[in-house]
Amino acid sequence: MSPTSIELAHAAFQAIAHPILICDADNKIVMANYAAQDFFSTSESRLKRQQVDDLVAPSSPLLNLLDRVRGRDAGSREHRIPIANINMPEERLVDAHATPMTNDASLTVLTLIERTMADKIDKQLTARGAARSVIGLAAMLAHEIKNPLSGIKGAAQLLEQSAEEKDQPLARLVQEEVARIVKLVDRMEAFGDERQPEFSSVNIHEVLNHVELIAQNGFAKGMTISKHFDPSLPPVLGNWDQLVQIYLNLFKNAAEALGGQENGEIVVRTAYRPGISIGVPGSGNRMSLPLEICVEDNGGGIPEDILPHIFDPFVTSKQTGGGLGLALVAKLVGGHGGIVDADSHSGRTIMRTLLPVAKPKRGNKGKKT
Repeated sequence: MSPTSIELAHAAFQAIAHPILICDADNKIVMANYAAQDFFSTSESRLKRQQVDDLVAPSSPLLNLLDRVRGRDAGSREHRIPIANINMPEERLVDAHATPMTNDASLTVLTLIERTMADKIDKQLTARGAARSVIGLAAMLAHEIKNPLSGIKGAAQLLEQSAEEKDQPLARLVQEEVARIVKLVDRMEAFGDERQPEFSSVNIHEVLNHVELIAQNGFAKGMTISKHFDPSLPPVLGNWDQLVQIYLNLFKNAAEALGGQENGEIVVRTAYRPGISIGVPGSGNRMSLPLEICVEDNGGGIPEDILPHIFDPFVTSKQTGGGLGLALVAKLVGGHGGIVDADSHSGRTIMRTLLPVAKPKRGNKGKKT
């Protein structure tokens, strides 16, 4: 039996990816699609026992938007409305569009478009631009700096051999500082490497297991590392070495955030999140980014004033460090066509990467090549 027009309309309503609420003249919710139930973390039956007023703050612009639409009998929208309630672990930002129901003016259709991912993509593109600005600087300075540093180090070694015992520590200090600067320049040179790496089908869980082994035998020795992997996750389109470098930096960042605190834990999660895509520069195509990999720690968090710029070069909240680790992560993830973002509150920091799926190829087993 063919579905009726009502059944088709209901199926289409439920399939829309954005949260949609239909409410009456008193803001009582009469219908909510699956995306709205997921957004508000509750079922449709519970939502239908509430008003929109119960889901937002009393002064929320969302309520003014609904009043304005009813007063004008015409659609209207508001941008960047914060929404938070007891069912939500954190505040979420939305663009809202409200319009009267075509066949029943007493009902209003309220559509919410979450700004979070769009804003994070904007931040990522800004971070990539900042990283590109450093590439030229790194390429120019690397050669010019390393040559004289080599001479300074050689001179310091000669001075140490001929210096009096009381002056030898100073000569060693010069050598140590030269080595530190050379190391920083080497890291800057990584930004200047614009060669396109060879991509293949890579099992991201193999990458994460490899990184965990390195971490637990080095900088994260003795720390608890918990893994929550989606076993059905398809392979990523990527470069093994660069993926290892990405997650090694993120693991190291998490371990440094924990320091020596008791009950410190690094949590690694993978999941499949359909529906997220970004435009491919230079074409009208869009790339889907359904592979989500999160590296989480329960350290002190990232200061609020630094968080929006955490992927910019030379930005860091650490007492030591050059602030290039996360900038390099942003560059490498961007080279994979993906995005990375940070979500941090006191006692929890999540570094989230979104990557594309490898297209299946005959004979490709999804492992390092």
